[in-house]
Amino acid sequence: MATAILQARMSSQRLPGKVMKPLAGKPMVERQIERLRRCETLDRLVVATSTEPSDDPLAGRLERVGVEVFRGALDDVLGRFVGCLDALGVDGDVVRLTADCPLADPGVIDAGVRRRAELGVDYLSNGRVRTYPRGLDMEVFTAEALRAAGREATSAYDREHVTPYLYAAGSRFSQGALTQDRDESELRWTVDTPDDYAFVAKVYDALYPANPAFTSDDIRALPFQRYEREAL
Repeated sequence: MATAILQARMSSQRLPGKVMKPLAGKPMVERQIERLRRCETLDRLVVATSTEPSDDPLAGRLERVGVEVFRGALDDVLGRFVGCLDALGVDGDVVRLTADCPLADPGVIDAGVRRRAELGVDYLSNGRVRTYPRGLDMEVFTAEALRAAGREATSAYDREHVTPYLYAAGSRFSQGALTQDRDESELRWTVDTPDDYAFVAKVYDALYPANPAFTSDDIRALPFQRYEREAL
């Protein structure tokens, strides 16, 4: 079992406030959490946001609907994650997720957690060797490894992006990858731009009313999931 930390903020440069934009009547971040709660390998889920006033509405909304929230530095996200681990007393596996992935696949996350345990590595992801669509990204690592990164990493890049210190060339940390047989690396199921949001909203409009637990295969079956992407 693992603790999931969902990284979220309101101050996105390309699409400010995107995590609170509506999907099927609720903020995007809540829809993602709804999907994450179907994971079999996660026994705790925390949203890690910043202490900046711009993130007050996000933290307040999540706390009102019963989501655990931890707040830390805006730019030192590695420090924020380590602070979250320390506040929770986490010593096992940690899953890092970002709140711009409202099509997150619980099965992929579970497979990543189990694969890290099978390999016994310090760090595993499905994005370093990409075969999954962007938007199904997950990283799993040991709390011990992340705490070591928090003590040792000094560059602004490593501090902002949380995990590069773990997988950098020459890193002492052991690494693994989660891949699938098909190559879907060209697909974008994440939300960074208004076009991305329009696509994801269209997916939710098409699938959520009849089946809130829709799967990645349901998305793949949509006629527009691949061919109309550029038209949105």
